[in-house]
Amino acid sequence: MREEDCIALLRRAGCSGGVIAHCRAVRDLALTYASDSIVDRDQVQAGALLHDIGRGVTHDLRHAEVGGALCRSFGLDEAIAAIVERHIGAGLTADECSLLNLVPRDCMPRTLEEKIVAHADNLVKGTRTITLEERLQRSIALPRRQRERIRRLGLEMELFR
Repeated sequence: MREEDCIALLRRAGCSGGVIAHCRAVRDLALTYASDSIVDRDQVQAGALLHDIGRGVTHDLRHAEVGGALCRSFGLDEAIAAIVERHIGAGLTADECSLLNLVPRDCMPRTLEEKIVAHADNLVKGTRTITLEERLQRSIALPRRQRERIRRLGLEMELFR
């Protein structure tokens, strides 16, 4: 999917210029992790550009599930919708989703493409790239299990850089 098409969908969904700039920054970082031949770079690019499409509707945690639904309503590939739904932190279990008043389903990133986009989003604050250490410091209020999951995902993804 071309960048222009993704940006048009972000605008159609009501995303602000700030959200679009953030999505571009996440895309730029994500592609640095997608150089291995086993990674679908086109999927990473589209997923990274669209990961926050749900922010055109809401800025709370529901933006991921709303974004996945938007992707499906626009007729996008299920793999892109899954990247969007599974990008929060380093993923959410069905139990965590339930506790957060989200649809209780497994939202853990499974594919390399899903993991790369989730990790890149963890390392982009606005449009600025931060370190994994900074991200973990900013996550101090999260439960220990979620912080550890972010750390493990970061270490796994650094193998692809």
